[in-house]
Amino acid sequence: MKVTPLCSPLPPRAKRVAGRGRGWGVYQLALLLAVNLRRHPPPPTPPRRFAEGGEQKHKVESLMRRWLRLLPILAALAYAGAAKAHPHVWVTASSELMFAADGSVTGVRHAWTFDDMFSTYALQGIKTKRKGVYTREELAPLAQTNVESLKEFAFFTFARVDNKKQKFADPIDYYLEYRDATLVLHFTLPLKTPIRIRQLALEIYDPTYFVDFSLQKKEPIRLVDAPATCTLAVQRPSDGSAAALKLNEDTFLNGENANYGAMFANKISVNCP
Repeated sequence: MKVTPLCSPLPPRAKRVAGRGRGWGVYQLALLLAVNLRRHPPPPTPPRRFAEGGEQKHKVESLMRRWLRLLPILAALAYAGAAKAHPHVWVTASSELMFAADGSVTGVRHAWTFDDMFSTYALQGIKTKRKGVYTREELAPLAQTNVESLKEFAFFTFARVDNKKQKFADPIDYYLEYRDATLVLHFTLPLKTPIRIRQLALEIYDPTYFVDFSLQKKEPIRLVDAPATCTLAVQRPSDGSAAALKLNEDTFLNGENANYGAMFANKISVNCP
């Protein structure tokens, strides 16, 4: 699915500098605000001269216009500065492990429900035909931006088959759904190579704990078309928010806690004897 991106991606170095702490929060907020600015830019002022002090007045107007464009970014900086500790986004996940007819695992299908505050913010500036109603088509550009940005972080999905790390291909069948005042991101991660398994370990988490993942209460993981002999076990993590809130944001920026979120991984085990 190739459509015009919402906004130009940051160069690789800019992404590395942003990191996953305060800088990443600024980047995410500024990115969304930049989307709005690109969609609704201030009308250009054609060159003109004024009867009295024309050139100076024109310069002042141009300067004011530039400041107006910067105001949302400054607001994002202030907001990010106020958010002192991880996590910053909460996701409730449900997933399906998909099997082929020969019993091999082909991929993982996710449905991630974002918290209401993040959902409300992400929806700002999106045009709709009906107020408060967002269709899949209207949310398609935002869905594309989401899955493209998640690639840098391995989609927060880590799989091992018989203790060997598995790689995923680019996501397919992705879309956003607006449900109960929240955004739900649906996408499928195909394995680069489908594989028959004896034991599969799947973990869903953000290593830096910027995003808090929890599994939905009812039937969080399903096996789709799995052999009858396969069994499933789910291990939910403890809530790490309270502990993380005691840590200063700089603690996550210095690299010492690059894998902090592993303590709160959602662990799924599948055995197919």
